Amino acid sequence: MKTLAIHAAGDIRWEERPVPEPGEGEVRLWVRYVGICGSDLHYYFHGRNGEYAVREPLTPGHELSAVVDLDPSGRLAPGTPVTVHPARFGPVVPGLEDRPHLRPGGDYLGSAAGFPHRQGGAAELLVVEDHMVRVLPEGLPLERAALAEPLAVAIHAVRRAGEVAGRRVLVVGAGPIGLLVVAAAVRAGAALVAASDVRPEPLERARALGARETFLVGDVAVDPESFDVVLECSGVGVALTQAVRAVARAGTVVQVGMLPDAEIGVNLAPLLAKEATIHGAFRFAAEIDEAVEMLGTSDQLDAVVSHIVPAVDAVRAFETARDSSASAKVLLSL
Repeated sequence: MKTLAIHAAGDIRWEERPVPEPGEGEVRLWVRYVGICGSDLHYYFHGRNGEYAVREPLTPGHELSAVVDLDPSGRLAPGTPVTVHPARFGPVVPGLEDRPHLRPGGDYLGSAAGFPHRQGGAAELLVVEDHMVRVLPEGLPLERAALAEPLAVAIHAVRRAGEVAGRRVLVVGAGPIGLLVVAAAVRAGAALVAASDVRPEPLERARALGARETFLVGDVAVDPESFDVVLECSGVGVALTQAVRAVARAGTVVQVGMLPDAEIGVNLAPLLAKEATIHGAFRFAAEIDEAVEMLGTSDQLDAVVSHIVPAVDAVRAFETARDSSASAKVLLSL
């Protein structure tokens, strides 16, 4: 079978690997679409994602849709359309029983956090544990189903803000995750959802997903204390400063974008006088089931997918995904 493998920064190859055989409790999938995530971009362009460096060839990809190729248990018929929860959680930790995604010791598809690396989904065939598989509802296109993992991240982030129904919500950064956060906030009943970005093209996409106000950074300023909830999705320090400034008194900021693992300049002083709260949001626990349901009932989310590129042309796909003015979510087709 063929698989993509990142060998080092700027070195990705479409190469031959042995066909994997599923064992007990495992399922082999024929992968159809894989989304390119920010972590995949870091692995390809920099050879590392934060502190995690590529130390052996790494197959990227944790956002995927597929059909069942072989289920030794016979529970899933060949051809059944599915997506995958990409996490294997670590051992139970007291106090984290209902937040398994925060337990140490787990892993995630397409991650160099451990060694050997946890290989990802950008391969023609993928073997996963059967508990990771989610059967898709009838009629859900496989292209849209590849958004299940990032949409689950967005739903979890909105949930971290508490009750958003009837509240004013600002999403800072209208990249793929920001766009899905816009959709998740609208679905959660926000009275108004707005988006800000440094480029006009992502803001056009945000409006298509329900953002009723948009702010082009450097052109239109966000008024201080004008939003009850602010979700920061860009992972840029200055954007977190903007979020803290924009949130209302007693409001909530959720940091969704991955900030660099470094000392950065952020002005948090307004949090004190406003008694605002800031939460982190990291991946998700079980929200992928809600994401699959949402994807099955709304074709509006098709607008998040801007490009579908054959995996054999991965270099072009990654270059396209890096350009936020030209793309939203880029899918690899296998």
